[in-house]
Parts: sequence; C-alpha cells; structure tokens
Amino acid sequence: MRRTSDELAALLRIGAQGDRPTEAAVELLIGHGVWLRRSDFVDACATVESGRAGSAAFVDWPAAVCALDAGELPCSSSEASVLRIAAGLGGVPVDLRARLCGLDASNILLVADAVLHANGTPGRALARLLGAQSPRTTPRGPARPTTQAEAHRDHG
Repeated sequence: MRRTSDELAALLRIGAQGDRPTEAAVELLIGHGVWLRRSDFVDACATVESGRAGSAAFVDWPAAVCALDAGELPCSSSEASVLRIAAGLGGVPVDLRARLCGLDASNILLVADAVLHANGTPGRALARLLGAQSPRTTPRGPARPTTQAEAHRDHG
C-alpha cells in the first residue's frame, strides 16, 4: 500500500521516538520536504513495520547513502547534502565540511535545528539565537516543520 508523505512522516516519527539523533534525522527529512515525496527513495530506503502496538516506519540510512553514491537517487547537490546529513544523524559517517558549504539559509536552519534536537537542546534556543522562532516551536506548541519550498517562498 502506497502511503502519502504525511502518513510516512507520522510513522517515521513513531519509529524514531525516544532516540533524539534519529528523531532529528527524521525531522530534517520531513522539514526538507523532498525525500519523503520521492517513490525511489521511499521504496529503496524506508520500511514500515506493523506489530501489536501499531505501525512504525524506519529509514535505512546506510542504504540511502549507498543509493546516492550509486547514482540511484538523482538530485541536486543540496538535496544530497541534506540526505547525507540526516544519514549522519542516523549513524552513518558524513563529511560535514563538504556537506554544509553549499546549503542555502533555509537548509542551514533546518540542519541547525536538527543538530540542536539531536543534542537535546530545546528548539527555543535557536529562536533566541536568531531572534525569531525555530522551525520546531511556536507559541501554540510544536509546529509542522517548514518545507524547503515554503522556506524559499517566505525567504526568497
């Protein structure tokens, strides 16, 4: 059964729950707004498991990096960098120096928020640093992360 990207995002959040770096990796993918909409990525790198407690989804981070390296996931350099950074948060070694240099401001903010989450630093810390709200918090509570398209629209 083909799931929507929103359904998959919800299942990935369930699968990552309780492991802050994995939560951060999943939120980075969700916030980026590209990878969960791509059937080639989902088919090769995401699995849904069902059990007594319900369903959960997981990303095979090594498979994602292997697919990128093999040219099986054609994408822009920034899309590849975001996926590799997410994989790094998921436990796959990544060269941050090579990956961070080409990211625009909206992607850097997503990555910074993910790193803070992985570290256990509250999202409002990024908001204080920026003098604005981070993608993870609003006065009403946790927000849906901004997609890359929304960030480009809002910040040109």
